[in-house]
Amino acid sequence: MWSSKDVYYISDSTGILATNLGQALICQFPEINFHEEKFPFVLNREEAKKILDYILKKSSGRRPLIFSTIMTKDIRAVFDSPEVEFFDAFEIFMTRLEGCLEAKALGVPGFSRHIDNLTMAKRVEAIHYCLEHDDGVNTHELDEAEVILLGVSRSGKTPVSVYLATQMGLKSANFPLTAEYLREYTLPEEIIRNRKRAIGLTTTPEVLHNVREKRYADSNYAKRSTCSEEIQTAETIFHNHQIPIVSTAGKSIEEVATQVSQELGLSRKPASLNERS
Repeated sequence: MWSSKDVYYISDSTGILATNLGQALICQFPEINFHEEKFPFVLNREEAKKILDYILKKSSGRRPLIFSTIMTKDIRAVFDSPEVEFFDAFEIFMTRLEGCLEAKALGVPGFSRHIDNLTMAKRVEAIHYCLEHDDGVNTHELDEAEVILLGVSRSGKTPVSVYLATQMGLKSANFPLTAEYLREYTLPEEIIRNRKRAIGLTTTPEVLHNVREKRYADSNYAKRSTCSEEIQTAETIFHNHQIPIVSTAGKSIEEVATQVSQELGLSRKPASLNERS
């Protein structure tokens, strides 16, 4: 077994897809140490040859992994060398897809990232809304929110809210359950009125303790007992108001955001699975 491997992500566009695909695969081998480099916007054979020469020189004899999402056949052919392990995403999927659809693919690099003006405007508006409604600010404008994230301090509200806005174009607000609301087992009227667009974020006492301890070591705020009590109270509040709960413990921001959007029926999950009273 290899103790380490060099990994290269090659693309004629941003390289995001090649990187995401490769990392989704290599993360299944945690015992191996991977050294990663990315080469986006590889648009001609000359540039491709220079990159391959660099790879072969740096990783000589180590059979490096190359994950490619290059559309143009003669450019990606440069990397199909016997000295590397070449994983060609488009060759694997596109040829078969063309056969299934009985149609010829466009073959345009980065075409999926060409969003129209309306989509861009919606995303920009969502980002502005997210920034202006972070951490309980401007609650009088929550009627405009598509998503309202609730949770105790450091439960992951802001990063998930930002992801929903920047990646999904959703107007997302978040509200912290401070001592006032935890003590009274209540929520602001603006949230109660919009509870069908609200999601309660929770985590485990251990995770919350570790997060808080990093910033406020040895404080009452970071104690496990405090974390446990706050989480239990918050979950009771969510149940009392029939607000769905999503746990952030052990999940990436992307996973939590996707689960939130599914719970609220904002993704393409079948409607029958999204019914809420």
